[in-house]
Amino acid sequence: MSGALVAFPTETVYGLGADATNASAVARIYEAKGRPSDHPLIVHVSSMEKISRWAREIPVYAISLARDFWPGPMTLVMLRSELAKDFITGGQDSVAIRVPAHAIALALLSEFENMGGLGVAAPSANRFGQVSPTTSKAVEEEIGEFLFEGDLILDGGPSLVGVESTIIDCTSSTPKILRPGAITREMIEECIGQSILENTNSEIRVSGSLESHYTPKAEVILGAMAEPGEGFIAFSTVKTPDGAIRLASPATIEDYARTLYAALRSADAQKIKRIAVLQPEGDGLAIAIRDRLTRAAGKEII
Repeated sequence: MSGALVAFPTETVYGLGADATNASAVARIYEAKGRPSDHPLIVHVSSMEKISRWAREIPVYAISLARDFWPGPMTLVMLRSELAKDFITGGQDSVAIRVPAHAIALALLSEFENMGGLGVAAPSANRFGQVSPTTSKAVEEEIGEFLFEGDLILDGGPSLVGVESTIIDCTSSTPKILRPGAITREMIEECIGQSILENTNSEIRVSGSLESHYTPKAEVILGAMAEPGEGFIAFSTVKTPDGAIRLASPATIEDYARTLYAALRSADAQKIKRIAVLQPEGDGLAIAIRDRLTRAAGKEII
């Protein structure tokens, strides 16, 4: 309400938050991130009961999804209410809403609501298009110079999921996945009892949907073994090529997601010029990881 910003942990990545009803405070998010003003933000609330403040139409299947997966790494896009202004939605007639699954985030949101707040707008706490932070230290490195006296960075330890939330378009009779994440298509279909579409072309703009995104300074090369002096990311079962610099050796798909952004940041800290990545195969969370890596490499999503 004072217009200050707060960087806070969630289970996915760290967010940079402001009062979602305060236009000048939200403008500071865009300024700190260097984010285009027509790129919509996600409104964070403490519970699913609060979504009716922000959405004017809530499909039955959206209620089922909220019951099953909130708090959690899922964002629902619905037709906006009068409360959701253009400076939140990027001028669109829809609004993105999430209930994060992190004790500090939920405590922050609950305390803010107890003070009369209605929601916290928060994209990831990094410069626009660059690698999302999964620790408070990464937040400080990314945007510390753009924060003012009175702004806060809350330390909640490393993010447990490590990639951003699944974004689901709930503005029509059939939900569509606009950004893959830890809540997978299979999980969604089991919840609502119907088939859905994934990675479909949509007129709705959402976070992380640009072709080039999540990009480190280093060049990311997909599907290649590293040469001497290059960074290397692959499952722990893959041997590090001679002379390559191992950045991450995840043992499971969950480890892969959790360590990915820290590995990309480590490459930049070591001034590595190229990163060779062997992507995970399969469905589920692997789809989200491949999505982030494809955008980090500046490739077109097929």
